[in-house]
Amino acid sequence: MTMTTYAVSHLEKLEAEAIFVLREVAAQFHRSALLFSGGKDSIVLSHLSKKAFQPAPIPYPFLHIDTGHNFPETIVFRDDLIKHLGVHLIVGSVQASIDAGRVIEEKGRNASRNYLQTTTLLDTIRELNLDAAIGGGRRDEEKARAKERFFSHRNEFGQWDPKNQRPELWDLYNGRRHHGEHFRVFPLSNWTELDIWQYILQENIPIPCIYFAHRRRCILRNGVLLAYSEFLTLNDADKETLAERLVRCRTVGDMTCTGLVESTASTVEDIIREVAASRSSERVSRADDLRSDSAMEDRKREGYF
Repeated sequence: MTMTTYAVSHLEKLEAEAIFVLREVAAQFHRSALLFSGGKDSIVLSHLSKKAFQPAPIPYPFLHIDTGHNFPETIVFRDDLIKHLGVHLIVGSVQASIDAGRVIEEKGRNASRNYLQTTTLLDTIRELNLDAAIGGGRRDEEKARAKERFFSHRNEFGQWDPKNQRPELWDLYNGRRHHGEHFRVFPLSNWTELDIWQYILQENIPIPCIYFAHRRRCILRNGVLLAYSEFLTLNDADKETLAERLVRCRTVGDMTCTGLVESTASTVEDIIREVAASRSSERVSRADDLRSDSAMEDRKREGYF
């Protein structure tokens, strides 16, 4: 009797690992949600969620923390995808947090609502009584991300303690928690940016058009190209000017801090070649990460995604 062996590709291993983690969430937690930004990582997570539980429906809602300063293309894409998947979308509004006096809107030329998302997120998690929030964080993005486990414990205040994380040996995940605590779960932890794009190509996953090269009016501010919008004002003192450039988004987030990159990539194959040749993380184009050397870790400690 001969045995047939099958070669498993790198992407198949990553997919199987992520699906296993998603199923662990369904098995260990009672009230979970997928944090959905409309970016490539959360889109891949939505695709994996469908695969993990089909033919049954995805067993958790999607949660979008809306700053009110989104790329319009992202919101259109989000609504179309939600309708296609047939999942329930919950929107936490930063504007509502501002109106309620929970947070104070920043002022000045570098003002952004990105930092304000933390309060809205934690409030929403408490209101929904979530015990797990699934996120698209990857360890290759930034040094603070590299410290994460798949199951990342948060205390009753939503805070993350990198020195007090639980071991994850032999793919065993510890979801035990006390009342008021919750977990952030990162099924894409071992993926890289290149893996994400290769998987998008392999699975033919639709993505927002702003990931491809397009012409857009931009401002160069502190070394970062920002898309011009009603949320940004030109600074006359620094002689800022508008210029139309051929650009694309490498990440997607708040328009006030999401940097663009000059690119001619018009297909996923083009993006893969571009990413493969790059020697910098996609986070270098995020203006919010440039506020300090520990900006991301500080926000994660406070309860950020």
